[in-house]
Amino acid sequence: MKMGLNRMARRLIVVVSVLLLITGSFGFGHMTGARSGSLLAADEPGEFGVFWEAWDLVLDNFVDRDEINFQRMTYGAIEGMLATLGDEGHTTFLSPESVEMHRSSLEGAFEGIGAYVSMEDGMVTIVAPIDGSPAESAGILPGDIVLAVDGQSVEGMSLNEVISLIRGPANTEVTLNILHVDAGEPEDITVVRQKIELDSVRWAIVPDTTVAYVSISQFAADTGEELETALRSINQMEINDEPVSGLILDLRNNPGGFLREAIRVGSQFLPNGATILIESDADKNTNVYRSRGWGYARNIPVVVLINEGTASAGEITAGAIKENGRGLLVGETTFGTGTVLNQFNLSDGSAILLGVTNWLTPEGNLIKGQGVEPDVVVEQTPSTVLMDAGALEEVSLEELLISEDLQFLRALESIGGALPKVESATTTESKDSR
Repeated sequence: MKMGLNRMARRLIVVVSVLLLITGSFGFGHMTGARSGSLLAADEPGEFGVFWEAWDLVLDNFVDRDEINFQRMTYGAIEGMLATLGDEGHTTFLSPESVEMHRSSLEGAFEGIGAYVSMEDGMVTIVAPIDGSPAESAGILPGDIVLAVDGQSVEGMSLNEVISLIRGPANTEVTLNILHVDAGEPEDITVVRQKIELDSVRWAIVPDTTVAYVSISQFAADTGEELETALRSINQMEINDEPVSGLILDLRNNPGGFLREAIRVGSQFLPNGATILIESDADKNTNVYRSRGWGYARNIPVVVLINEGTASAGEITAGAIKENGRGLLVGETTFGTGTVLNQFNLSDGSAILLGVTNWLTPEGNLIKGQGVEPDVVVEQTPSTVLMDAGALEEVSLEELLISEDLQFLRALESIGGALPKVESATTTESKDSR
């Protein structure tokens, strides 16, 4: 059927709008640092004609005309396209509002409940609440599924739409309908939003030992610098006239962040020139990232704590330490995020976080969908209260020994904390333990 003049004009307007959306300048690399170049329009594939058929059917026949919104339709089409790529929870579309929220969270300050989320199997899932956050205080746990926000079902919503509902000004309330792991029925949890200011690196000395504990909550813009400052302080410490003898690096529930910060963190622990990760692009071209500069924890014994909430840059760091034989990994297999993201800024302020390379461990192992396996497996329920730097400053060794955080106790035993053997039916040594 011949297209009328009005439809041709309408389609031209939409084409121009879409092109303006997808040919914006190339933004800063979210995980990799900036690279030169721009998005180039590709020849329209024949299959794209079906899209226009559907678009025209909506415009010509949909009964609720007031609900037709070109921007929402375009954003929805982009989100649907990215969802087909299979890089779930990583490659994603960000609205202009979500771009700002994403930026502020990586800079270490934002207003909200304080929890990292991802889209898994079509469900909005809590990767981890931030230590000391309103979400943690309210009882939100890793692995929780968000079913509704303030009574509004999130079924069919994009991750960014749900995040926009959850985020909000400090001192306001939001009620989440949450399904806990292994729970039969969901429950409503009301959280008072607060301004979340993150120090991505926290540390303490384990009581009555010469072991230091360092946690990295995310790989934010200043994480490498924060870690260097912490390690310098640790190196200068003497405990009963003895230097620090070992270090526990806690990467549990770390959702990742900037790749450049993972390189800086890895460089603190690995010998100069050691491989931290290998990037492999769509054409199988590879790029090797190596440890560089000065490292302030290259000679101290290290044990790394990981779990299912350890993702992205956290997995890069754990995999590099393991496969360079630099330290023991204790805990559970990590999340399995295997792509390095670049942020492509679009002309209307929105953006695409796109997986542009796969990352491989120093030995060339692909982590996507598989994760990094621990040397020592210690399984814990998501509701387990994890030891952290704040708790270590308040507990005695006797109180520490009865902690329910068996992963931490196993790490302390492995690092030489002079603890009795931690007995647990869920603790096993893997065959390739180092």
